[in-house]
Amino acid sequence: MRKTFLEYVAEDLLKKYGTDLSRITLVFPNKRASLFLNEHLARMADGPLWSPVYTTISQLFRDRSERVVADNIKLVCDLYRIYVQCTGTTETLDHFYGWGMLMLSDFDDIDKNLADATDVFRNLSNIHELDDVSYLSEEQREVLKRFFSNFSDDYNTELKNRFLQLWQNFGNIYNSFNAHLQEEGLAYEGALYREVVNNDLATYDADTYIFVGFNMLQKVEQKLFTLLAKAGKAKFYWDFDRYYMEGANNEAGYYIRQYLEAFPNELFNRDDEIYNNFRTEKVLRFISASTETIQGRFVGHWLQNEDFVRAGRKTAVVLCDENLLQTVVHSLPSEVENVNITTGFPLAQSPVFSFVNALINLQTIGYTKSAERYRLQYVRAVLRHPYSLFLSDNCTEQLRALEEHHTYYPSRQEMAVDEGLTLIFANLEEGVADVQTYHAKLVDWILSMLKTVGKSTQETDDHLMKEAIYRMYTLFNRLHELIVSGDLSVDLITLLRLITQLVQSTSIPFHGEPAIGLQVMGVLETRNIDFDNVLLLSCNEGNMPKGVNDASFIPYAIRKAHSLTTIDHKVAIYSYYFHRLLQRAQNITILYNNATEDGHTGEMSRFMLQMLVESGHKIERLSLQAGQMPNVLQPHAVEKTDSIMQQLMKLDKLSPTAINRYLRCQLLFFYNTVAGLKESDEETDDIDNRTFGNIFHKGSQLIYEQLMDANFTVSENAIKDFLADKSALLRIVDRTFNEELFKVANANQHPQYNGLQLINRGVIISYLKKLLQMDLSLTPFRILAMEKPVEQEVVFDVDGKAHNLTIGGYVDRLDEVEEGNGKVIRVVDYKTGRKPQTAVAAFEDIFSGDKVTKNHADYYLQTFLYAAIVRDSLKWNKQKLPVSPALLFIQQASAEENDPVLRVGKERISDIAVYHNDFWAHLKALLSEIFNKERAFMPTKDRERCPRCPYRQVCYQ
Repeated sequence: MRKTFLEYVAEDLLKKYGTDLSRITLVFPNKRASLFLNEHLARMADGPLWSPVYTTISQLFRDRSERVVADNIKLVCDLYRIYVQCTGTTETLDHFYGWGMLMLSDFDDIDKNLADATDVFRNLSNIHELDDVSYLSEEQREVLKRFFSNFSDDYNTELKNRFLQLWQNFGNIYNSFNAHLQEEGLAYEGALYREVVNNDLATYDADTYIFVGFNMLQKVEQKLFTLLAKAGKAKFYWDFDRYYMEGANNEAGYYIRQYLEAFPNELFNRDDEIYNNFRTEKVLRFISASTETIQGRFVGHWLQNEDFVRAGRKTAVVLCDENLLQTVVHSLPSEVENVNITTGFPLAQSPVFSFVNALINLQTIGYTKSAERYRLQYVRAVLRHPYSLFLSDNCTEQLRALEEHHTYYPSRQEMAVDEGLTLIFANLEEGVADVQTYHAKLVDWILSMLKTVGKSTQETDDHLMKEAIYRMYTLFNRLHELIVSGDLSVDLITLLRLITQLVQSTSIPFHGEPAIGLQVMGVLETRNIDFDNVLLLSCNEGNMPKGVNDASFIPYAIRKAHSLTTIDHKVAIYSYYFHRLLQRAQNITILYNNATEDGHTGEMSRFMLQMLVESGHKIERLSLQAGQMPNVLQPHAVEKTDSIMQQLMKLDKLSPTAINRYLRCQLLFFYNTVAGLKESDEETDDIDNRTFGNIFHKGSQLIYEQLMDANFTVSENAIKDFLADKSALLRIVDRTFNEELFKVANANQHPQYNGLQLINRGVIISYLKKLLQMDLSLTPFRILAMEKPVEQEVVFDVDGKAHNLTIGGYVDRLDEVEEGNGKVIRVVDYKTGRKPQTAVAAFEDIFSGDKVTKNHADYYLQTFLYAAIVRDSLKWNKQKLPVSPALLFIQQASAEENDPVLRVGKERISDIAVYHNDFWAHLKALLSEIFNKERAFMPTKDRERCPRCPYRQVCYQ
């Protein structure tokens, strides 16, 4: 079996140093490789073993300094204050945060490359100052001349002025910032590294420092290697392959080729067994896929190979795009018992972040300080969150009460009914003297919430939840320390944005035994570790190599002249990672996304193309396709089975609304009326059309009940007097809001209106005024009924047998007016929407499903039905007066010569008697069709209505 690089290292260490490695320190680029090497040493040793000290290069530097590397929050906050002092800027910390991270990166690069910051930041705005750069080589001076030649013409442009003005301050910012950190005993990583390698008093206690598996070295690392090598304390193990070391054009070996002479390899460079594996026989497959998700799902298929599963830690799933982690984890088959995941789960994708976000919104944008009330939509977000149940068992009950009464602005007193809800709806304003104190109290409040939820989840088996809560608590605890100490002094908006940025950059580590089971890793975690079976996902250009980011305040030419890190050889770093991962692997499958959408280029990595051309390996090219083709879902007819007919025959009453549903779409009628599936009420803070109409109808009813005399007559003076009393209409509208929206019995009290409710309230008031002003022209008139049932029993044929059914509903208004030479009864239906532009051209259109949909002929059917019933009714029409169907569109109520009486074509229907017989004949024929067992319920032909249909998901299954 082929050995891994770390096994060769372990074997060589035991050969040279024996089993007493206690005076040896092994230094790695990262921690993970040390775990594998330790396991190899323990297995290969003949007897007891004195283990070496394991450390990383970062920790080696940190252990030799009394200063501490501060976290990025602290560093950026301190850098911001220095920046403001040096430049006099008025930029907020929120705007500066990204710049600050960029500055820190530049400062870190300067120090890790041991550049002279004074020379780097020297003001070279004038090309003549290049005469005094004797410290530069001729080549470096030429690079700078080419760069600054761009500034010689049109020097006074705004962009150049701003750049040079900022450039002039960088030296002061750098020096002041480092002096400040020195006083506090803090440092950023580059500054600490530089201090250590320049400190002649730094001690290195181990007999030997062995550096294993490094690739690119910063100048500080090279200097440390040199210092220890000259002292006879350093040994080096390099991991490479002759395939990319011998070819000068292959970038993968760019760095190691430079270091081998200065830092000689402990293993024999010409040993083919160790360093000539890339060209050995391999099974290689390149697979294109149309989406990222399908690549993650492919993991389960790939692991159906039992050899891969049995290989355990010799099998790796490597993610070039770590956003695939969730899909990959959920795609692992049950056969995989042990999994080690090295990449972290994004904290921003955990439920605790949505919980914290909801809490912050509740106390900030969700709280009206002047009214001391919360907005329902933010209260709802908190009370619905599952983590709130760890604080109070009354969350669901409280939310239900608010929604039932349409309380859109609950007070703190209304919500704080128990200890948990009192904590949620705490008064953060109390005793707060300034903004900084409020921020500290807000963050402390979040901490208390997280602490309470964390204690309640200790008994659960959800380790991810507990770890996420802990990470969030740690982050907010650090923020609290910085706010209290005065290091973080910002406005509220900046604080909230900063919290979001910090959470998005934080991940939750997975715990496990690295040396056991399938390895799911990011690219960087694969360093020094070899696998037999490798599945590399999302190996696209932009992921492998990572999109080269050359963002910096230091221009490329100046970076190059001062030997700072440039983009020239950044690709070489990822080229090494790619080739080193594959060099000892035997079974390699590489997937890439070939779609050119959602930010993806659709290109395979350049390293894959390089292998196709140069490697000499036979590479199988495949394409990953979904195993299922998407089905275009279409609604299907519902046959009238015996059980459906039984439900249908149980109907003893039909409303005109139900009949119109049938005309619009027979399936809509079936699901709603026959199957009894009621439309869901979408919870919203807005007033929907139905509620708006109910409030208007109720308001008009209450008004006319006041205006009518004992004979049910409404006079001109009654309407004018009512309109003159401005408060009368307001009282009635507020009462209707209480009854129809807020469900409050007390007419004198109601919850506070929100903005949309106030707008709707104003519209309803204006509509009612229009109605009253229009009715002035009709006075005097009698109102026979308002919101009263109008019904009639209808007998029709079902399978040759007579079947009776009650047809009817509630009429909005039934009045008796003077018209021409006599009295007429009008059946008035109020409509608060806009009047259809297309009128009903022929009587038959009323029973046409197509016409019902396109020109609202359903309005006609309902009013015709009520008019026909009233025409024959002894209760409503004892005098056998003409009956006119009328639709009153309130938005057009103030228009001149507005006549609500319906027309068919151009004919005004002064009396429904003209269409009486035809109407009943058509209606009975329609009812016979509805109850005809041989006629299935068919979907509508007008599919444009389907996306808005509440039964779409049921209908399209």
